[in-house]
Amino acid sequence: MKKKISTLPFNGTAEQEAQLKEVIAANRHDPSRLMGVMHEAQNIYGYLPLEVQTMIADGMNVPLEKVYGVATFYAQFSLTPKGKYNISVCLGTACYVKGSGDIFDRLSERLGIGADECTADGKFSLTACRCIGACGLAPVLTVNDEVYGRLTVDDVDDILAKYAD
Repeated sequence: MKKKISTLPFNGTAEQEAQLKEVIAANRHDPSRLMGVMHEAQNIYGYLPLEVQTMIADGMNVPLEKVYGVATFYAQFSLTPKGKYNISVCLGTACYVKGSGDIFDRLSERLGIGADECTADGKFSLTACRCIGACGLAPVLTVNDEVYGRLTVDDVDDILAKYAD
């Protein structure tokens, strides 16, 4: 599945940039540290927008295409920001046959975003995953670290309401 690129404007801070430059400076002479630098960058920014990938490429003296290739190949890297509340819907077989696709669609409709997108206010992001290992509770979704199981589409509004702060 191709990763989406964020359409939200990049809004990194000077403090984040200084942190990233420090990480790059400590690793710039060892190209084998590229993934480590990318992990640190994602920890700093929460995701790897093009602007951050460019800083890494320039600082590590590697082609931007290489940074982008690593970011899109490995599942642990995200090209889109995560919301304060990251909702992840399991679309693995057990969950899917019990209606998780419909739950995902309802969330997408209610939030006005698609897969791997974040609401403009930064409150919610929506992702799909393949299995979270709770097949006995299918269908399942998580909001950050909280697990919700045995769901129906009618549960979506109540779950969202819990996070309406």
